[in-house]
Amino acid sequence: MNEANMNKKDAKPAKNPKADLEMMYIDEYLQGKGYSRKELAGLPEQETTRLMIEASQYASFRLEELESRARLLTKIHDGNDFS
Repeated sequence: MNEANMNKKDAKPAKNPKADLEMMYIDEYLQGKGYSRKELAGLPEQETTRLMIEASQYASFRLEELESRARLLTKIHDGNDFS
């Protein structure tokens, strides 16, 4: 095996910070409900689905909130008007 093929084989997938943050928010929501992602496997499918939909919606809201704050801070920092 040549060096180029070894590097491809040993290469790890790039981290996706947004995906990591989304999973953190999902875990945060589930913990607030008294569950972990592992514990969902022991629940009825309908309950698991409901909790994951709610957790995903919560994570989406929190990510959008974070992105909105970042845009606002960028505008403030750049001195742009708010129109």
